[in-house]
Amino acid sequence: MNKNSKIFIAGHKGMVGSAIKDELSSKGYKNLYFSEKKQLDLSDKNKVDDYFKKKRPEFVFLAAARVGGIVSNNNYPVDFLLDNLVIQNNVINACYEAKVKRLIFLGSSCIYPKHSSQPIAENELLSGKLEETNEPYAIAKIAGIKLCESFNRQFNTDYRCLMPTNLYGPKDNFNLQNSHVIPALMHKIHKAKVNKQKYVEIWGTGKPKREFLHVRDIADAAVFFMKMPKNKYFKNLPSNLTHINIGTGEDIKISKLAEVISKIIGYDGALKFNEEYPDGTLRKLLDVNKARNLGWNSHIGLESGLSQTYEWFLENINNIRK
Repeated sequence: MNKNSKIFIAGHKGMVGSAIKDELSSKGYKNLYFSEKKQLDLSDKNKVDDYFKKKRPEFVFLAAARVGGIVSNNNYPVDFLLDNLVIQNNVINACYEAKVKRLIFLGSSCIYPKHSSQPIAENELLSGKLEETNEPYAIAKIAGIKLCESFNRQFNTDYRCLMPTNLYGPKDNFNLQNSHVIPALMHKIHKAKVNKQKYVEIWGTGKPKREFLHVRDIADAAVFFMKMPKNKYFKNLPSNLTHINIGTGEDIKISKLAEVISKIIGYDGALKFNEEYPDGTLRKLLDVNKARNLGWNSHIGLESGLSQTYEWFLENINNIRK
């Protein structure tokens, strides 16, 4: 992939897609392709096929997905399963039909079983039962990985899958009903400070531990692994595997995370945990040795990343997804 290569970013307006677009632009890549949903609905196979035939992208980043937190996953399982299956099937198949040179498919650490060994290595995939609260989304992402593997095996394509841990950063979804933990906590604690509330209610027990990765780090990883020669990327992966974990290798208790966010925001009220809400998996730390052995490491520390995210939140508070 060189500076003049034709590069298509699916999901360019989302948190991950926009970060990848910014990363490519900052590195001097000039031939970037993306399209608004009203012009290119990725759930419409005919439109996707036509777009790829006309534009003929050489490299594709598939960051488009329907995403959400535990409550959203619980409430809309059909949407999470069907929407993601349709989008990724359409894009991956169009890559093959248009003879795209290389594809990066972005997944999620929720693909791994609920009771995986910690930290979770890539070969834990399909070794046990999934976490019930996000099973439909996880199944869709596993199907995407397996579709990439199948194309590679049957047609010798070069489709690669990156499985990031929990992501956060600018352009996240801050809606209190369907967002992930960091934007939900940030928005909730910010409101508590503004409204001078004596306490903030937090869903769950606060005991689970989670690993978090700034969105600029996953964008950096996506470009890094897209540029990597095929023989190097696949050299140390088990037979037919395409996916590599992307994370920091460190986790934090949700209760501690809430304290750190409170400190950054400047909120000194109490944190009360509502145990009627589900916790999800108690621990989900990725084994990131494969990525590190290939030369990639995360760069943004959690506290620094949270501070940057809160600054962005304040600057964009009237326009954020909330």
